[in-house]
Formats: sequence, C-alpha cells, structure tokens
Amino acid sequence: MYWVSWALLLFSLFAFFDSAIRREDAYRAANKQTKAFWLIILGLAAAVNFFMGILDFLPIIGLIATIVYIVDVRPALRQISGGGRRWPRGRGSSSDGPYGPFNGR
Repeated sequence: MYWVSWALLLFSLFAFFDSAIRREDAYRAANKQTKAFWLIILGLAAAVNFFMGILDFLPIIGLIATIVYIVDVRPALRQISGGGRRWPRGRGSSSDGPYGPFNGR
C-alpha cells in the first residue's frame, strides 16, 4: 500500500504541474473549467494524497478528479495549444510557409 500511495501522490502532482504550465486562454478555448479551478482541485488532491491513507474516502475523490483532468481536460488543452511537442516530426521543413514550401521565386 505504501507504493500505491506514492504512485497516487506522483500522479496527482504530475496533473497539478501540467495544469500549472498550461495557458489560461486554452482552458476557455477548450470550453473547460478555469485554470484556477483545476489548480485548486488538483492541489487539494495532491495534499489529500500526501496526508491521508489510500483507504480513506477523500483520496479516492482526489484520484477521480486527477483521472478526469488527465483523460478529458489535458487532451483538449494539448489539442488547442498545438499538441505540446517540442520537436515536431514529419511536419515539413523549416522553409515551409502557410501555403506550402517556399521556393524563393
């Protein structure tokens, strides 16, 4: 149970930090709750997971909130903000313009 508690804590901390780095306007564009709402909910989930045992009622509610963020909100935010990849692969060369490759003519 010790390792499960640590895994849940890390899972909720990951969701909290992921929600912290997303832009506020992406939440509105994805038609989700505000950034402050998710920061509060996920911060409370991480705190509850840190201070309480896995078999209590509140950590299960925090786990459900974290799963909702990871499964529903995070993919919508990534789609709005451009996928979240640093190095896009196979999306064309750096000389491509909005209407195709730039030939210089």
